[in-house]
Amino acid sequence: MGIRFKGNLLHLTVEKKRLPNGVNATLEIIRHPGAVLVIPFLTDRRSIFLRQYRPVIGQYLYELPAGTLKKNESLVACAKRELIEETSFAAGKLTRLGKIYPVPGYSTEVIHLFAASQLNRVCGQLDPDEIIKTIVLSRGELRQLFRAGRIVDAKTICALAKCHWL
Repeated sequence: MGIRFKGNLLHLTVEKKRLPNGVNATLEIIRHPGAVLVIPFLTDRRSIFLRQYRPVIGQYLYELPAGTLKKNESLVACAKRELIEETSFAAGKLTRLGKIYPVPGYSTEVIHLFAASQLNRVCGQLDPDEIIKTIVLSRGELRQLFRAGRIVDAKTICALAKCHWL
């Protein structure tokens, strides 16, 4: 079986595994290096969000800053880097909130969640393939967008639920 596709970010493998119930299954697995997501709190009632264009689905989504771990990069270093790149803010304090598995049926991806506070404006630089506009939302504004079906990014919804903003 083994690797069927090896890209710069993702690898697709096909593997046979024996499940706990004794069944032998053939699994198609996307190997992912992992990622972080940061909830940047300007205050306890206001946070920075992104309106980001996602070319795979051809839509703009409301999201929180997030990004993929680089080889040998720590979770905290990745969180700091992504926050600066995507919002032009640096965190004075980062608090780990937990982790999520966004698509465990076919991917090894784990996203580590952080809350950022004590923010300071710095000079950030978006990656060339990112189309992002930052937006400051209050908790009430965010909840209105969510109820209206305008926040549909799963990792963002999970993180907001984890910090009790939904």
